[in-house]
Amino acid sequence: MDTQPEKATVRAEDQEGNNNDIQQKHNFSAFASLGLLDRFLAVWIFLAMAVGIILGNFVPSMSPALEKGTFVGVSIPIAIGLLVMMYPILCKVQYESLHKIFSKKDLWKQIGFSVFINWIIAPFLMLALSWAFLPDKSALRSGLILVGLGRCIAMVLIWNALAGGNNDYCAILVAVNSILQMVLFAPLAIFFIRVISHEDVGSISYSVVATSVAAFLGIPLGAAVITRFTLRFLAGPAWYDRVFIRFASPWSLIGLLYTILVLFAAQGHQVVHQVVSVIRVAAPLIVYFTIVFFTTVSICRMLGFEYQFLVTQSFTAASNNFELAIAVAVATFGPNSDQALASTVGPLIEVPVLLGLVYALRWIAARWGWK
Repeated sequence: MDTQPEKATVRAEDQEGNNNDIQQKHNFSAFASLGLLDRFLAVWIFLAMAVGIILGNFVPSMSPALEKGTFVGVSIPIAIGLLVMMYPILCKVQYESLHKIFSKKDLWKQIGFSVFINWIIAPFLMLALSWAFLPDKSALRSGLILVGLGRCIAMVLIWNALAGGNNDYCAILVAVNSILQMVLFAPLAIFFIRVISHEDVGSISYSVVATSVAAFLGIPLGAAVITRFTLRFLAGPAWYDRVFIRFASPWSLIGLLYTILVLFAAQGHQVVHQVVSVIRVAAPLIVYFTIVFFTTVSICRMLGFEYQFLVTQSFTAASNNFELAIAVAVATFGPNSDQALASTVGPLIEVPVLLGLVYALRWIAARWGWK
C-alpha cells in the first residue's frame, strides 16, 4: 500500500518531467520559430566570409575593383549592401503611430538609458580595452577608438529583429544616436586620441561624420517612410503588411550576406597577410562586444525592462557604426593605414559575435521564461 509521501514524490517527479519537456519545447521553439534563412543565418554568414576571403586572395583584381568607386568614403558595393539591408526593416516601423509612442514616459526612459550606455559606458570601455590590448600599437589603437565612437545605425536593426526586439523603439534609438553622432563623434575622437592618448589625429571633419550618417540612415529612412505611406494609401494597410512586407523582409538578410561577402572580398588579402595585427585587434573587440552586451542585459533586467526593450537596448549598445569608422579612418589616415585596418576588422568580428549573441539571448530567454 502506497503511503502519502510516496504519492507526493511520484507526482513531483512527474511534474518535474513535464516541466523539462515543456522547457525543451520552449528551447526548440526559440529557433524553430525562425524562418529557413534566419535559422541557418550562421551558416550563410560563414559561407559568405569564406567566399569573400577566397575571392580576395585568389582574384588579384577583386579588391582594387571593389575600391574604385566610393560613396561618402565607403566602397560603392558595400554602400549598396548597407542601404538594401536597412530599407526593409525601416519599412516595418509604424511611423503613423510614432506620435503616440513619443507621448509615453517609458520611451524617454529608454532614450536616456540608451544615451548613457552608448555615449558614456561604451566609448570609454573601448578606450580602456584598446590601451590594455594594444599599448605598443598606437595606430591600431586609434582605429579601435574610432570603432568605439561609431554608434549603431545599420546592423543593429538586423540583430534586433532576429532576437525579437521592438522595431519602432529601435528605429527611434538609432535616430537619436545618429543625431548625437553628428555632434559628438568628432570632438570625442579628438579628445580620446589627441588629448588622452597623445596621438596625432589629424583633422576629423564634422562634414565627413554628418555626410556618412545622413547617407546611411537618411536615404533608407526617407525611402521607407515614402514607401510605407504611399503603398498603405494606394493598396491599403492589409495588403502592405500581408504582401509587400513579406516580399521585402528577406532582402534585409540578403543585403547583410552580400555586404559581408563584399567586405571580406575587399579586405581578404589584407586580413590574411596581416593576420597578427588582425588577431590583436580582434581580441579587444570580442571582449568589448561581450561585456557591453551582457552588462546592458543585466542592467535592463534589474530595471525591469520588458524582453523586447531589453533586446533593443542590448543590441543598440553592442552594435557599432562601422561604415562611419571606416570612412573617417580612410579620410583622415589613408586607405592603407593601420587605423583603416583596425576599423575594417570591426565588422569582421562584430558580425559573427553579435549573431552568436542573438542565438544566446533567444536560448536564455526560452530557458528562463523571459517574456
